[in-house]
Formats: sequence, C-alpha cells, structure tokens
Amino acid sequence: MNLEQQNVKHTCSIMRIQQEGPLARPVAIETSDEVIMEKPLTIFLNEQEWITLLSSGTAMEYLAVGFLYSEGILLRREDLLNYYLDSDEGKFHVQLKENPELKTRLKGKRAVTTGCGKGTVFFDVLDALTTQPIKNQYKIPFDVILQLSSAFQKRSILFQETGGVHACALCDISGIQLFHEDVGRHNALDKVVGEALIKDISVDEKWLITSGRLSSEMVIKTARYGIATLISRSAPTNLAVELATQLNMTLIGFARGNRMNIYTGRERVFIKGEE
Repeated sequence: MNLEQQNVKHTCSIMRIQQEGPLARPVAIETSDEVIMEKPLTIFLNEQEWITLLSSGTAMEYLAVGFLYSEGILLRREDLLNYYLDSDEGKFHVQLKENPELKTRLKGKRAVTTGCGKGTVFFDVLDALTTQPIKNQYKIPFDVILQLSSAFQKRSILFQETGGVHACALCDISGIQLFHEDVGRHNALDKVVGEALIKDISVDEKWLITSGRLSSEMVIKTARYGIATLISRSAPTNLAVELATQLNMTLIGFARGNRMNIYTGRERVFIKGEE
C-alpha cells in the first residue's frame, strides 16, 4: 500500500458487540476500527468556482478530469489547456478552451443520481440519445472475464481493510491496466477515465469492471468514453439495461465465481467451442 492510500484511512474507537453462539450472552468489547476518510474537492473551471465533489482524496487530478469528461463538459483532450491541484486546500483549478458547446453544457440540467449519497451530475436520460452507439465488436473470452473479476476483487485493498469503498478497473485481454478506489463508484470510474485521458491510453478492445450497481449514469459515463463493455458483480437497473441496448453496449452483472448474467450485447462474450 502506498502513502496516498495510507492517508485515506482514519482509526476511531468503537464498541463492538458480538455473540459467539445462539445461546451465548452478547459481549461488548472496546476496540478500534479503520474507516475511510471523505474529503471535499472543489473544481474551479476557467477561474470560476463550479462544483464540489466528495471523494476519498486520492488521485484527485484523475477524478476531476474524468468527471469533466464523463459529464460532457470536457469534450476533447485538446480542450484541456491547463490544470493545477492544490491538495492542501482541496481545490482543482482547470482551464478549458472556451467554445459555445462548453457554455451550453454548463447551463444544462443537473440530476440527483442513485449514487453513493446524492451525487449531482449534468446529464439527464436524454443525453444518452446524443451519445453515439458503440461500434466496436471485439470479443472477450468468458473465462477471462471471470478470472479478471476475481483478480479485481482481490486487488481492492482499501475495501478489505475498511469495507467503505468502491473500485473500478480498465482491463484488456492481458489483465488489469488501470485501477482506482473511492467512496463512490462514480468517482472510481471517473478516476480511471481521467487517468486514461491524461496519459492518452487507448481504450480500444478494453472494458471496465466496477464493484457497484450498474445504474443508468454508470452506463452513460462508460459510453461517453467509447468503452463497449461494463461488468460488475452486482445487479443492473432496468434503465441501465435499456440504455445499454440503445448504445450497443455489453452489460454484465453478477460476474462472480463461475457464472455471470449477460443483459445486453451477448455477441461480445466468447465461449470456447462456440462457432
């Protein structure tokens, strides 16, 4: 575990009550527990205070840039002129190229999502209609999906220690390429997108694994970056399934052990022996 990960945990005193068996008397024990920290990050867009995100406080540059992109505020990598993170103050200053599209997006609708807490986003469901359907038709072997889903769970160290974070990973046939954790599943996805964008990492023939529920906003964020497949050990919502169908995406839930449910895009999952 690196120093940044160590700085996102807080040790607090707790009273733990446990019962060893159905006939045993409950016992109260004073002990300690590690909890994940939650920190604000305020984004200043073109010198104007714009929005404050709550996150675990790690990889904040990736979080901010990924959020701007997946929300449709940053449309192209070349529009990102400059940025600076003041980690002590929890402030991210970013300069974007001025254009009519940017002004339109900043005046757009906000929505309260079904995220961890009440997340504010700048799209509504109609945004999915302006997102281009995914054309990439690469196939992912069934066994590779399960292998990487298992490796993904084992890699989430902060979850193992605190139980208080979600994770997201960008994967390809060779393994996990990018991995981030955060208190919110949207934040973890945005960190992955932000790192890929800043480092100019291609997402061709890559897919995302997330630890959280497959909701409509997770589908739209994934589609905005041109990624065709989104996988989770959890369940999707009906709107996520409908949007994934419209966007020609592959949506996979309950990927754990030796099974998975493919809700849309069955043609991208390859099973050995299939024609």
